[in-house]
Amino acid sequence: MTERKEILQRLCKGLWNYRSIALIVLTPLLLLPLLLVVGTKEAECAFVLLLMATYWVTEVIPLSMTAMLPAILFPMFGIMKSSGVAKEYFKDFHFLLVGVICLATSIEKWGLHRRIALRLVTMVGVNPAWLMLGFMSGCAFLSMWVQNTSAVMMVMPIVEAVLQQILKAEEVGCAGEDNPNLQLDGTWVYRMSLIFIFMGNLSLCVVLQAAVCPPAAPSRSKQDLMVCKAMCIGIAYSSNIGGITTLPGTSPNLIFSEYLNQIYPQCNCINFGNWLLLCLPISVIMLLLTWMWLYWLFIGSDFRFLWRCGGEQSEREKAARKVIEDEYKSLGPMSSQEIFTAVVFLVMVLLWLTRSPGFMPGWASLFPHHLGFITDATVALLLGLLFFILITWLNPAMISWREFQASMPWKVALLVGGGFALAEGTKESGLSLWVAELLTPLGDLPVLATITVACIIVTTVTEVASNVATITIFLPILSPLAEAIHVNPLYVLIPTTLCTSFSFLLPVSNPSNAVVFGYGHISIMDMVKAGLGVNVIGVLAVLFAVATWGGPLFSLDTYPDWAPVLPGFNSTTP
Repeated sequence: MTERKEILQRLCKGLWNYRSIALIVLTPLLLLPLLLVVGTKEAECAFVLLLMATYWVTEVIPLSMTAMLPAILFPMFGIMKSSGVAKEYFKDFHFLLVGVICLATSIEKWGLHRRIALRLVTMVGVNPAWLMLGFMSGCAFLSMWVQNTSAVMMVMPIVEAVLQQILKAEEVGCAGEDNPNLQLDGTWVYRMSLIFIFMGNLSLCVVLQAAVCPPAAPSRSKQDLMVCKAMCIGIAYSSNIGGITTLPGTSPNLIFSEYLNQIYPQCNCINFGNWLLLCLPISVIMLLLTWMWLYWLFIGSDFRFLWRCGGEQSEREKAARKVIEDEYKSLGPMSSQEIFTAVVFLVMVLLWLTRSPGFMPGWASLFPHHLGFITDATVALLLGLLFFILITWLNPAMISWREFQASMPWKVALLVGGGFALAEGTKESGLSLWVAELLTPLGDLPVLATITVACIIVTTVTEVASNVATITIFLPILSPLAEAIHVNPLYVLIPTTLCTSFSFLLPVSNPSNAVVFGYGHISIMDMVKAGLGVNVIGVLAVLFAVATWGGPLFSLDTYPDWAPVLPGFNSTTP
């Protein structure tokens, strides 16, 4: 009996070691009936969709290489020509991404991010609660313009330096010591032993060795530990919260925008300005409620500090203020490179806001014979090019091609291109129409209930799959759903797109969580407890937004002319 048990355990262990190969081989075999039994174009496209969805969720092969499957399978199945598929892999989205990455590279190279973060923190004070809000606000603001992971990696060294002063731990080890350069030294990096395997820079595997610093040290009080937990988790969450505010703030927003242009070419509803009007209040509401939730969960239920003014500062608050002030002074006056980067940043935002604001003619109307030709990508690419043009007379140069190339998420570009190819394939094969017919009975449900269910499903899936893969899988499904129940597609797609960024539960849910987890102040259960509450806050805030100011902003209560009307389907309006 014991021998059988040992043999069974060895067999299970062997199968587990080869699970990736098993998934790669078994998935297409299990989907073969779609090709052999059904054999229609819709079934062939469904085969590709389900195969890619399985590979994306399980990550048995790199996400960007899974995105190449349409380029192989669509021509083989006769769904699209190879030249037609290739056109889908480079879109307006990619030009916008190039321009934004040029700006982000310059911001990071010249330390403008550190100046912004420190200034925001000094404005709110050094009481633990206000300090946490200051760091969260700084990280959220940065993530509006740079990748969420980059924003966290910019802010966390500053947070760690402040926390080390607050903790006042004398033992060498996890508590650390003063870090005037706001950098992680070699010993810390060795002890953390973090190995990030980025798949499209949006999903990863984190391996922590046993030598990682434990989250608690004997010299720390429980209150100190709770402050560390709240502040670190707040940084991870605020990067996602800030990222949804602008279209270039996070990849799902950009993918959604480009998907609309591709599937509904007559839709000119989404631009930088009205997206900001919709999502800025959502971000502010989420940031404040998340801050209060984390304070209540980890620090205490005494919120009297909200109206308490002045008072004597504790020694730890004085130490924290000294660190922040010293670090800000060490930056010195703004360099010419910082000033130029800040000016380009402000000009880019201004041009995005005024290109086509909707309530008045924008500067794009100066080109009346080319309406619709100029997009946000045109602005981003033009201003991004300035960083390379000035290379001839600025020494050192603003950014080099090598620095840009190191920052550019090429894997994300391929992954997104695969999503666009998949979306076009569902349209060409008729799969999207078939899905719409299948989902028609949902028209009998209240629209808000349908959207709520969709948001919950997307929020759940994005905890275990990358944000980009999640939005790429669901857009071709949810768009036909909206058409089937005769609801404005934006009413379904906008909230689900925003919920794609709500991956708060686990360290592996997104790179931002993993970076913060690697500092050793929090446990997985800390993140799960906090993340459940923030997920609820996020979904409710999004639903409240689309049900109130989002309605008149995008005319969500009417079925638009640019969306197809499917004959014979239920006609339901919100």
